Amino acid sequence: MTNPNLTTGSIWRLHHGDREIARLAVTGADWPWMHADVEALPGFDEFRPLFSEQEQAVDEEDWEQIDECYFRIRSALTLTFPDGNPVVEFMLHIHDDGTAGWRWHDEPFDAVNP
Repeated sequence: MTNPNLTTGSIWRLHHGDREIARLAVTGADWPWMHADVEALPGFDEFRPLFSEQEQAVDEEDWEQIDECYFRIRSALTLTFPDGNPVVEFMLHIHDDGTAGWRWHDEPFDAVNP
């Protein structure tokens, strides 16, 4: 049986508090990574610089900065499955070209806050 959360075209949602700030329309998956087109909604622009900072850190292979961005994203934002349930753990990258990649898990990742 196909997992509807992984189906091309399914919509995952990004929230800041109770406000939906982006929709991620799945375009494919390369396990463990999901890929999507991003529809930015009001409130997303506040976080755009953080995702750009993360992307630059990845390009520069600055692992400390990557981890810091990850923790800032996770402390400020919530990702939900297409059915509306929250994703317990995720690592999200939103690129300047309007695409996203993320991996998720139903249990917290083994990470320590710096």
